[in-house]
Amino acid sequence: MRRFIRPLEIDEWKEKRIKKNPKSVEIAVDLKKYVLEQDIAKNEHSYRTIFRKCSDVVIRPFMLGKDCEAGALLLYVDGLVDKSMVNNYLMRSVMLMMSDKSDMLTKENSFKLLKDCVINIGEVSVVKTMEEAVEAALVGECIFMVDGHSEVLVISVRGWKSRGISEPGTDSVVRGPKEGFTETMRFNTAMLRRKIKSPDLKIEVKTKGKFTKTDIAICYISGLTNQGVIHEVFARIDRIDIDGILESAYIEELIEDEPWSPFPQMEYSERPDVVAANLLEGRVAIMVDGTPFVLMVPTIFAQFLQSAEDYYQRYYLSTIFRMFRFFALNIALLLPSAYVAATTFHQEMIPTPLLISIASQREGVPFPALVEALIMELTFELLREAGIRLPKPIGQAVSIVGALVIGDSAVSAGLVSPAMVIVVAITAIASFSLPAFNMAITLRILRFPIILLAGTLGFYGIMLALLATLIHLMGLRSFGVPYLAPVAPLRVSEWRDVLVRAPWWAMDDRPQSIEARDQKRQASGLKPGPNNDREEGDQGDA
Repeated sequence: MRRFIRPLEIDEWKEKRIKKNPKSVEIAVDLKKYVLEQDIAKNEHSYRTIFRKCSDVVIRPFMLGKDCEAGALLLYVDGLVDKSMVNNYLMRSVMLMMSDKSDMLTKENSFKLLKDCVINIGEVSVVKTMEEAVEAALVGECIFMVDGHSEVLVISVRGWKSRGISEPGTDSVVRGPKEGFTETMRFNTAMLRRKIKSPDLKIEVKTKGKFTKTDIAICYISGLTNQGVIHEVFARIDRIDIDGILESAYIEELIEDEPWSPFPQMEYSERPDVVAANLLEGRVAIMVDGTPFVLMVPTIFAQFLQSAEDYYQRYYLSTIFRMFRFFALNIALLLPSAYVAATTFHQEMIPTPLLISIASQREGVPFPALVEALIMELTFELLREAGIRLPKPIGQAVSIVGALVIGDSAVSAGLVSPAMVIVVAITAIASFSLPAFNMAITLRILRFPIILLAGTLGFYGIMLALLATLIHLMGLRSFGVPYLAPVAPLRVSEWRDVLVRAPWWAMDDRPQSIEARDQKRQASGLKPGPNNDREEGDQGDA
């Protein structure tokens, strides 16, 4: 018999490698072991030890003054800094101006002379620990040290390549701003600052992630946003202790109220105008460096059926479109289930001519309506997922052609009825009409258990599923705000921006559910009309 050898455990492998070559096993860098010394040679050795095997880190020692009175050290990460600024505005000014001021230069005053008289870059700060200096270098700052001083100059020369501002890929509009957030957080804060030109807009930054050191910006309007919500956001973010954060979805899952709920409890958007509008209502925005999607809390259910264009079109048009979306939500969630329940248990509810037509179509189909619906829904979901994952030039063609070919072939082969293909197609169109992609995904997930209940219990099963969903939604909270507000709890005054979109002159107050500190949004009596003073003046002149 062949004897199988048990593979070495990781600890055994590490022990054998250490015994064979003690320097062969890499260990994590503990920055707390390193301190900044006055001797620049020791600091250079520490930096080279910390950044060992980091080919993108540039460490440049040089001398200052005509007679090389003092040593200096420059450190930055290639690709994160603007090298033209480093060469032309930093190195050039240091080399030339320090030579001109060599008569004033001493080892003792070189640090202050550089900081106050030589470096001609606007943002310069001082750090006193090795940990702070290394973290600054890893986010794109330039580290400058002078011999005889244990302090470090951190010079802002960030200049990495980034995607330009373009139209958002989600929630596109016909009328409205066409700019969207990018993956660079400083660009995003600038676009938000352009929308809200007030010093009351506060942007506080926290860093999370043991290895990624990701910047997270918490944005709110001071004096407007509820202080309890602000404290709760900071408390939940401070609680995060994770190795890395690569997208705002990490934050969303770590700070939401109910992690087991399929319903999204935070709205996200890559549109600056949407984020600014939410801030003006008293919400808090959470930006994460490296992603264009900004989280907004607290969130209510009605927000996921609202589009940015609702507030840029005439109010009666926006009201009609919003009602269409509520209708589409019910279609996307319940149409396949209603078809399965009606054709399986409640044929008496279908008009006789329609029932005869459906029965004739299903005559040669070997599967019951439940299995037929599940097959078509699963096939369509697979096609939709394949269209998303394939490259753009062929993704749409494959999904469209695949749906047509498979649907026609399935009907021709007698596996499904034409009526079921129509039902699944209408359901898909309805789900595409929802503005919020995360809510559409939730409806796609809930659709399958409701179909199963409809195929076993009929309309009674559908009602059970709807009751269970409503009970869950009524108990759901988003940072303390009821998810179904203003329907439950009932606040009729807020219905002006739920099922309908009232004109701007009728929305004097902010939503009470958000509990903003200042409920007044605008002055009263802004309804437009004829200028009575002008008419009286015209009559007097006549």
